[in-house]
Amino acid sequence: MPVACRDCGVNRLCVSLGLNQKETSLLDHIVRRKQTIRRGQIMFQAGQALDYIYAIRSGSAKTYLTTEDGRVQITGLHVPGELLGLSAIDSKRYSSEAMALETTSVCEVSMERLEAVADRIPAVYYQMLRIMSNQICDNERLMLLLGKHSAEERLAAFLLGLSRRFAARNYSARQFNFSMSRGDIGNYLGMAEETVCRVLSRLQDLGLIRVQRRRVAVLDLEALKDLAKERAATRALAPTARPLVRVSTSPA
Repeated sequence: MPVACRDCGVNRLCVSLGLNQKETSLLDHIVRRKQTIRRGQIMFQAGQALDYIYAIRSGSAKTYLTTEDGRVQITGLHVPGELLGLSAIDSKRYSSEAMALETTSVCEVSMERLEAVADRIPAVYYQMLRIMSNQICDNERLMLLLGKHSAEERLAAFLLGLSRRFAARNYSARQFNFSMSRGDIGNYLGMAEETVCRVLSRLQDLGLIRVQRRRVAVLDLEALKDLAKERAATRALAPTARPLVRVSTSPA
């Protein structure tokens, strides 16, 4: 099912900016809705000129880089409500390739028209900065995950990340599909495909998850958080500056 507009990544550019009706109508001209991309179809290639930013409405996509010797490194899994192509804004060329992992519906956001509207509406630039800031934080978490965690901790954190991302878009936080293959998950998390299969089996034996082909059910969310050492990772990424107000440190 397509993600609702209110939960879509491009929604933060389309609404909730405090715009008047005339300004909002300008944004209507930069979004071309509902382009359908087949499974395995390339959305854009590295080095290609930036024409559109893509907002995923339904389905999923992966981004990846190909080295000179032909090896592939997956850099991201993208689910409904997320944006693709933001890293191309500086150079005006896509820095990676993107492929649909299943039949995927997207909104295409014209970069040329977006820049023209942003010149007239400064709030659009601010929202773009917020979206890109969120992606930088995700990349920081991934770097910490790859550098400091075991295979079990990496896969547990990966599952928790998917759970949060689906929940934020009003999907189930406890039942979802792996659109990426086991091999792609291993590539993304820096482990062999066999290790991914072995760890999934172990998590299932422990009663934390249930796996049926690509369908995953999270049975014990708190135990999964403990395994991923999520609280420790959150503290490691938190600002060290003294807070302006006192906040509760009791567990949620």
